Amino acid sequence: MIADKIALEIATPERLVLAETVDSVILPGSEGYLGVLPMHAPLLTSLGIGRLEYRVGARNHVLALSGGFAEVLRDRVRVLADTCERPEEIDLERALAKKREAEAVLASSNGSEEAFRLAEGRLRKALVRIEVHGLGNA
Repeated sequence: MIADKIALEIATPERLVLAETVDSVILPGSEGYLGVLPMHAPLLTSLGIGRLEYRVGARNHVLALSGGFAEVLRDRVRVLADTCERPEEIDLERALAKKREAEAVLASSNGSEEAFRLAEGRLRKALVRIEVHGLGNA
């Protein structure tokens, strides 16, 4: 019998975010997005900043994720994320403020290369949080 579902577990250092049986998962890998279906070849990958999407039946779900690792097995995906938020958990005003702060650092020409790189990461994280908030609350 071929499996048609995947056990998806997502945890951060603070909590278990999700433990659910799903049809498919799309992970924000550090080198691009990765789709996972049941019976996927086993792999271990690092994660970047982006949307983690999963489907249960006809319904799609989206989470804001930043950093971590994922272990993909034939019937299970385990995600150990630095941060992961559901759309309803995202403070939109805070995300917009973080976006403005990061943009200000990027616009200044007197910042160091390290400050620029950190601001770029903060901007990507804020943009993903804003996008996921909108997708989940549309």
